[in-house]
Amino acid sequence: MSPLAAQPARRVAVLGGARVPFARSDGPYATASNQEMLTAALDALVERHGLQEPGAVGEFVAGAVLKHSRDFNLARETVLGSALDPRTPAYDIQQACGTGLQAVIAAANKIALGQTESAVAGGADTASDAPLGVNDRLRRILLEARRAKTAGARLKALARIRPGHLVPDIPRNAEPRTGLSMGEHAAVTARAWGITREDQDALAAASHQRLAAAYERGFFQDLVVPFRGLARDQNLRPGSTVEKLAALRPVFGLDAPDPTMTAGNSTPLTDGAATVLLASEEWARARGVEPLAYLTAYETAAVDFAGGDVAGGEDGLLMAPAYAVPRMLERAGLGMGDFDLVEIHEAFASQVLATLAAWEKRGLEPVDRARLNVVGSSLATGHPFAATGARIVATLATLLAEREGPGRGLISVCAAGGQGVTAILERT
Repeated sequence: MSPLAAQPARRVAVLGGARVPFARSDGPYATASNQEMLTAALDALVERHGLQEPGAVGEFVAGAVLKHSRDFNLARETVLGSALDPRTPAYDIQQACGTGLQAVIAAANKIALGQTESAVAGGADTASDAPLGVNDRLRRILLEARRAKTAGARLKALARIRPGHLVPDIPRNAEPRTGLSMGEHAAVTARAWGITREDQDALAAASHQRLAAAYERGFFQDLVVPFRGLARDQNLRPGSTVEKLAALRPVFGLDAPDPTMTAGNSTPLTDGAATVLLASEEWARARGVEPLAYLTAYETAAVDFAGGDVAGGEDGLLMAPAYAVPRMLERAGLGMGDFDLVEIHEAFASQVLATLAAWEKRGLEPVDRARLNVVGSSLATGHPFAATGARIVATLATLLAEREGPGRGLISVCAAGGQGVTAILERT
């Protein structure tokens, strides 16, 4: 066979994961950088899986959504500050809230193609340490002054600076194409799909209760490492109930009658980091590690949230998984009934419920709620944008591994920009 002939893709094993507890913004991690959090998560993974020796990991793939200019090489700098071999190549990737899962996919593709035997993927984000930009009017003046050929011309440019120019440019949680926040977009979708306040609060309460129960039974013992005084996700409210959540005032969709979205059924701004260890079966076998699960399929999609059928719900900002999952399942020859577990990122309870409704509209079987986010998800853990995908992959793989016999799990992550990233994990 020619060395250039296509080789069959290898199976990609998920061997473990590690993350720091997620914290509400401006809380315990207020002074922690993306690099510090990501290094803590990576070091925990290295220690637990004995990855300190030279060449143990083929590469490190990670990213962040809110990045300072100093984070231009975040993944590589994280490696250099960690217990991983400093000769480990690393690169950044970013696709909004899908970053962590796309990092996993990027690493998995190289393993599947035989280009590397092992890799670590992940992500970090801090809403507390968000970068502040120079006011654009001030930036233009400073650039003009820098280009000036004489001291007089430089002083003339700087003399135009006014107090209003000193106001910093703070990152906004809004889509550039529409000017609407993610929450406001989700409120439009919730109305389009007729998502009720009661159903949203019920899903949010279940997320907290399930996460609390998982911590109590020790499920996260090998997944979460203490960091800066936290041992559990700070956003977790074990006593959450539908009745308590019903007392909260709506915060999104206030421009329309009967708004339904509150701080309780929406994900808060969060700080945190997560990592996942991936490898070929041969690498795992040589090290005597039993895979938790295998990554067998993935799909991405995007919707026209700026000019499509937004009011009708079809092209809502967070509805891309409604298209990605049916395509992926058709390609894999699977139906929703073939999944033992389903993990949907909970940006908002309304978005989860709208996605479930859209899947049914597209001919998929209804998702058994007993199989949905069985140890809680983002409404309870919080959502450090780039870390969520890695958190979900490690969580789902661990859930599949603790079951008796084979199992299959679905991952669905919505993302800013009208995008969605989805994947399938299997244990044979």
